[in-house]
Amino acid sequence: MFTTRPEIAGSFGVVASTHWIASQVGMAVLERGGNAFDAAAAAGFTLQVAEPHLNGPGGDAPIIVHDAKSGAQRVICGQGVAPAGLSVAHVKGELGLDLVPGTGLLPAMVPGAFDAWALMLRDWGTWSLRDVLSYAIGYARRGIHYVPRIIATLNTVRPMFEAEWRTSAALWLRDGGPQPGQLWANPTLAETWERLLREAESAGRDRVAQIDAARNAWYGGFVAEAIDRFCRSNEILDASGRRHRGVLTGEDMARWRAPVEAPLRRDYRGTTLLKCGVWSQGPAMLQTMALLEGFNMAGMDPLGERFIHTVVECLKLAFADREAFYGDPDFVDVPVQTLLSAEYAAERRKLVGEDASMELRPGSIPGFGQGVPGLAEAVARADMLSRAPGVGEPTVARLGVSGADTCHLDIIDRQGNMVSATPSGGWLQSSPAIPELGFCLGTRGQMFWLDESLPNGLKPGKRPRTTLSPAMALKDGRPWMSFGTPGGEQQDQWQPIMFARMVDHAMTIQQAIDAPAFHTEHWPSSFWPRAAKPGKVVVEGRYPAEIAEALRARGHLVDINGEWSEGRLSAARQESDGQLFAGANPRGMQGYAVGR
Repeated sequence: MFTTRPEIAGSFGVVASTHWIASQVGMAVLERGGNAFDAAAAAGFTLQVAEPHLNGPGGDAPIIVHDAKSGAQRVICGQGVAPAGLSVAHVKGELGLDLVPGTGLLPAMVPGAFDAWALMLRDWGTWSLRDVLSYAIGYARRGIHYVPRIIATLNTVRPMFEAEWRTSAALWLRDGGPQPGQLWANPTLAETWERLLREAESAGRDRVAQIDAARNAWYGGFVAEAIDRFCRSNEILDASGRRHRGVLTGEDMARWRAPVEAPLRRDYRGTTLLKCGVWSQGPAMLQTMALLEGFNMAGMDPLGERFIHTVVECLKLAFADREAFYGDPDFVDVPVQTLLSAEYAAERRKLVGEDASMELRPGSIPGFGQGVPGLAEAVARADMLSRAPGVGEPTVARLGVSGADTCHLDIIDRQGNMVSATPSGGWLQSSPAIPELGFCLGTRGQMFWLDESLPNGLKPGKRPRTTLSPAMALKDGRPWMSFGTPGGEQQDQWQPIMFARMVDHAMTIQQAIDAPAFHTEHWPSSFWPRAAKPGKVVVEGRYPAEIAEALRARGHLVDINGEWSEGRLSAARQESDGQLFAGANPRGMQGYAVGR
């Protein structure tokens, strides 16, 4: 099968990510004796400089780790919670809004990324915070190569920056803004990190004490104080077309630290898939694979129309359950064991017919689920997508949203440690830059519904149900693969496609990534304005015309996208003979896998 590049092979270590510089930084750490956790933290902070339109220090970072020493896998929840002042009564009652805006300060959550990276480094890494941050600080101070998409994103939001978000204009448009091929620096962010290190090192020479001091400075010191002042003192134009203050405070930040928990698991044909909990959409992939397990996927052409139809119809059922049941388990009782059971999958599988479904059909579990948001209302909101620059997750430009992806990285070291991480949020176009810090806040609060009775309804202190969804897999009980993708709603659509092609059709990582892919927009989006396009299936332009026609004959509303437009996947795997393999997405010409 055709591939754009070889699948990387080695035995020392492999790194795959959505940006070649982050991949090389991760590999440099491994070469200098760091482990996978040191390398992932260094690469993660570097991504905040290399791709500021896709992630930032004020964003989020769910991470799955495999610790070779203990043989255990853990999830680090780098998804921050809603501020105490963000409630349905405030947003809907006092401000008169029907949706949480997609941009500005109002939807800002507690920034989760820093604590997730720092906690991973402290508990599983070996390097000091200074050594890990040195790569990102160097690029922020001296400049880093900006890819054309960053400049295109800035040009999209330039009028708003100049007219409304003046602090962002001062940071990102200084001297006319970055130009193609130019190195671009963020000295303010470099100084923020340097000050953080000074405060960390004032705790003494102990590595752990330094990391904890940095965490305290971020969430209870100068970083939290600057965020508090900015939210209190600025009314910011957002996607609602009105100006609002943020409600995130220093107290909100001081109360939060990234929790660590067990991943959810689901077997699929000799493998065990691992995902984050029901505070994410990750279990939708587990449910999708449970449904696909009842079909002869190996007997289908992995590039054929029946494969697409079967996957899409199973996705519709899994994501309908996401809408009906998923939410922060600290607030919502979610019937996880039932949702992932063979019996439930068998009953739901009966709904997969020969024709495309146009309905949102969640399952019925007595005592659980409080209904789903209206599909008709979500359809009516689709025309709002292009009204406000910078809205949503910068996933697919064709949806009217600036940019192209979020970020992902996968690392395996020679000891067998593994990391899968999907950092995102804090996009430069999501909210105004905080001038003292050199970065902006994330806006994942837009994922809440303004109805407390819904599982994903807004409540103070609650995690929004994030789309960020790293993945890991075991094979015959042994750690096998780390994988994931940017892509908002598409993350747990592109991943099942890749995984089924590898498990059912023996494709390599690179073959499965390079093969043409697809997605559906059938259910309400997690992003403002929470739009839906029931029955719509988007296929990559490399599919033959007869594939689209066969799907239309089944009732699917088919849209043909660019030839290389569907998927941003990367993955790394280890086999029983000690060999390591990795692959990365060629689309967008940014993602690379490295290793030896």
